[in-house]
Amino acid sequence: MSPIIIVMQKEIKDSLRNRWVMAATLLLALLALSLGFLGSSPTGQEVKADLLTVTVVSLSSLSIFLVPLIAMLLSHDALIGEIERGTMALLLSYPISRTQVLAGKFLGHVVVLLLAVTLGYGLAGLALQLSAGTLSLQGWKPLGLLILASILLGASFLSMGYVISAYVKERGTAAGIAIAVWLFFVVIFDMAVLGILVADTQQNITAGMVEYILLFNPADIYRLLNLTGYENTAMYAGMAGLSNQLSLSKEILFLMQWVWIIVPFILAILIFRRRQL
Repeated sequence: MSPIIIVMQKEIKDSLRNRWVMAATLLLALLALSLGFLGSSPTGQEVKADLLTVTVVSLSSLSIFLVPLIAMLLSHDALIGEIERGTMALLLSYPISRTQVLAGKFLGHVVVLLLAVTLGYGLAGLALQLSAGTLSLQGWKPLGLLILASILLGASFLSMGYVISAYVKERGTAAGIAIAVWLFFVVIFDMAVLGILVADTQQNITAGMVEYILLFNPADIYRLLNLTGYENTAMYAGMAGLSNQLSLSKEILFLMQWVWIIVPFILAILIFRRRQL
């Protein structure tokens, strides 16, 4: 069996033993259910709104905060934690390379994230439709896109977490930097962009430029994918006009989300290879 698969299985078992999967699944499911039931008032026959669609619109904004945070909590001490405990040196004494160790750990955490997001949002979506007395396949399309985009968003923050874990010398430092990175991408980046746009009284920054600026933030790519991916979600999110004017296709947005996964992951490998244990 490949060393990568063995390490991946170990990470999944450790997460199951530590109840990471259960905790993250319950948290995401409760978030989806609460948003679905609390936001159900504008739905129904009066506005012809699908309950899942309205829930996806709400989740698209709030998942930006929660999914990256879960990913950072999983990955920020994945390497430095093993190094401090001395288990990393023991692991590398076996015929396994540092790249294989990192790849196995990363894949294990991706599987944990995949299980949590799929089960959490999937079960919540099923419960919401059953409570409404209908099972509409149409409503599952934006929810499916939300689940896929959430997994990719989480994977991009997992990669950044591994960069941090490979570079720092203490777990406490890793935790602090991880929170700072999370805060920058989910809060500060958009505030900075908004401030620049407000200060740009000469309107030198065009809409096309803003689109490409947003590609420098995986959270904004996630938001654009979910809120403009389908006509019904764009309409309920008040972004129907933006959806029609957006020059970036879903294929480009997905490609850039993959770039945010691959580039930090390669950087983490390069740093970890050169690190003295």
